[in-house]
Amino acid sequence: MSGVAAGPPRSPPVDLEIDADHPAYAGHFPGDPVLPGVVLLDAALRRLADDGRIDAGDCEILWFKFSAPVRPHDRVVLETDEDASGTLRVRIVCGPRTVATGALRSRPRRGAP
Repeated sequence: MSGVAAGPPRSPPVDLEIDADHPAYAGHFPGDPVLPGVVLLDAALRRLADDGRIDAGDCEILWFKFSAPVRPHDRVVLETDEDASGTLRVRIVCGPRTVATGALRSRPRRGAP
């Protein structure tokens, strides 16, 4: 035993499916498309709800920060870990770039593992 404390439980990273032809790209910004942060956040919340990690109808976004753009055809990956209080720490990456981080809290869906 090395004496180093174990970190919080971490879930395996999952891809967020955002189509390169998503309509939000067309108007944000023409000629230099960037995915609006609200679309990225929505994709993350939907994936967490689909996986049973949160109840989308009962979710509190504690904070969220968008730090780099997401462009069409970027592979977007969602990473999460949960602390002892049940707060989910969220990190969204495109390759080596962190594009968003945040924290949220939700009661898990009934029957979720």
